[in-house]
Amino acid sequence: MRVKHLASHILGQMAARISEDWQQMYGHPIYFLETFVDPERFRGTCYRAANWVVLGNTTGRGKQSNSYIPNRSIKQVLGYPLISVDKTFPPAAGESRMKPGRRRMDVNLDELDKVLDGARQAPLSEADYDKLKGALHALAAMIVRPRTSEKTRAAVEEMAAGETCETAADSESPCTGHGRNGAQAFAGAQKIAIAHPALNHGDRCQECGKGNVYGQKEPRVLVRIVGQAPLAATVYSLERLRCGACGLVFTAQEPEEVGPEKYDETAAAMIAQLKYGSATPFYRLEQLEAQLGIPLPAATQWEIVEETAELIKPARDELIRQAAQGKVLHNDDTSMRVLKLKRPEGNARTGVFTSGIVSTNEGRSIALFFTGAQHAGENLADVLKPRAAELPAPIQMCDALSRNMPKLPGGVEILVANCLAHGRRQFVEVAANFPSECRYVLEMLGQIYGHDAEAREQRLGPEQRLHFHQQHSGPVIEQLHGWLEAQLAQKKTEPNSGLGKAITYLLRHWRPLTAFLRVAGSPLDNNIVERALKRAVVHRKNALFYRTRHGAQVGDLFMSLIHTCQLCGANSFDYLTELQRHAKELAANPAEWMPWNYRETLARTEPVSHSA
Repeated sequence: MRVKHLASHILGQMAARISEDWQQMYGHPIYFLETFVDPERFRGTCYRAANWVVLGNTTGRGKQSNSYIPNRSIKQVLGYPLISVDKTFPPAAGESRMKPGRRRMDVNLDELDKVLDGARQAPLSEADYDKLKGALHALAAMIVRPRTSEKTRAAVEEMAAGETCETAADSESPCTGHGRNGAQAFAGAQKIAIAHPALNHGDRCQECGKGNVYGQKEPRVLVRIVGQAPLAATVYSLERLRCGACGLVFTAQEPEEVGPEKYDETAAAMIAQLKYGSATPFYRLEQLEAQLGIPLPAATQWEIVEETAELIKPARDELIRQAAQGKVLHNDDTSMRVLKLKRPEGNARTGVFTSGIVSTNEGRSIALFFTGAQHAGENLADVLKPRAAELPAPIQMCDALSRNMPKLPGGVEILVANCLAHGRRQFVEVAANFPSECRYVLEMLGQIYGHDAEAREQRLGPEQRLHFHQQHSGPVIEQLHGWLEAQLAQKKTEPNSGLGKAITYLLRHWRPLTAFLRVAGSPLDNNIVERALKRAVVHRKNALFYRTRHGAQVGDLFMSLIHTCQLCGANSFDYLTELQRHAKELAANPAEWMPWNYRETLARTEPVSHSA
């Protein structure tokens, strides 16, 4: 049987009733249809015959692509509107439509004053009404504060009954305290003890002459802060004397504290701290130092940090070895640019990434960064290679992307937990369109985070925390799971809507998302590595790129050491300085020179060197 124009006829019949069917099924209509046609295989004749409109071409890149190079066939995009569309989008009777954009309106204060004065005498005219309404709407749009938080209250944008739009300062109780930092907060400051010039402990009081004075437990403390250049220079002028008879020149001896190198260890540590710890590009530091009268070319800065990186590399290698023994390993990655990156032959991958890995074990955290063509899962597999075989399977915390999963050799196991914050973010992003449903999910997840915070306050161990979550968070999780399944099973939510996709994400990854109810020590989210990757993101924003793979490896080394110091509460500038001063000891025993124990090692070695 041959039927002419059958395809276009079926398309027309489908377009005529799909919106009504969708309304009955999911509670709202459809306004626009879209499809794709591969021009290398088809021409899309049936769509064109059914009055579908060619909108353009795709870019040839998938949603997860990290480059601008097409990696799949470029398709033609065709669309078909199901409603009558003009410039103002007029709504049909009994049906909600997109709001029309407000037309431009020039209004000044004098005109508004005249409109308000005229309203006292007679009703507003249509033109004055539009002018006043437009001004009020424009004012309301300007004073609405944008959402800067993913907290439940900020995401759903709903106010409690009787609450007004007052500022945070008016609605919250004032904070106690003066808000200033006490002297104990200045851990890196120079400490100078000043004794009383005339009195000692036990002397007679000079005022009354009757009692004795005794030292107080807490001295009076003054804090004075001075400004200085990030890198300072000292010019030593050594006097020279020449004999008039023999011509021999006698030069003054330099002070003992003057080292043989022009740039000492503190200069290299400060440049690395500014570049890789604070994301200050070399050229920007060069400009700053030039303004302060200290020439410091960008090329010189690179040479300094390159030499230093080679000197302290054993510390980074030891971090990798100890990170492999961790109980929980978080991993994720972000895009990066390397201008000159050689790839292996046959490698069709075009993206470049900086992977972040944070390993935690017994309250100690280690941060590692790796930049190159490998994904976070591949870098994690490399980190786990030196892991001791007798250790139990580690817990991997990551989001649900497949590229975060390591390809491990046979017999090697790993317990996978997915980030609950990623699942929560799915609902935060669609909360404006589905406020009531998203509020319910966010509040349920908020209870789980509340229980986790309570477990931290009580300082529960891994097993105790597991039992605590099973007792308190288990019922919440079961209730939430039932609600999510009912939304799709009872067709309360359209699966392809934003809310439907968020629900599907949670249900698809439900088991790894709830690993904290089955595995002792499993965290709720991957936020610790997300915060670590911000260091690489800010560096990418300020410096834009690495020139070579070698430059990226130097940056990864310093970022790993600096961020590990931050996680351990160590002074990264002091740590980098001491690593250079004790490079031989570091190479001999790197485990004794980690951010959490290098101070103890210094305390043991310095008395020996002084006595010798």
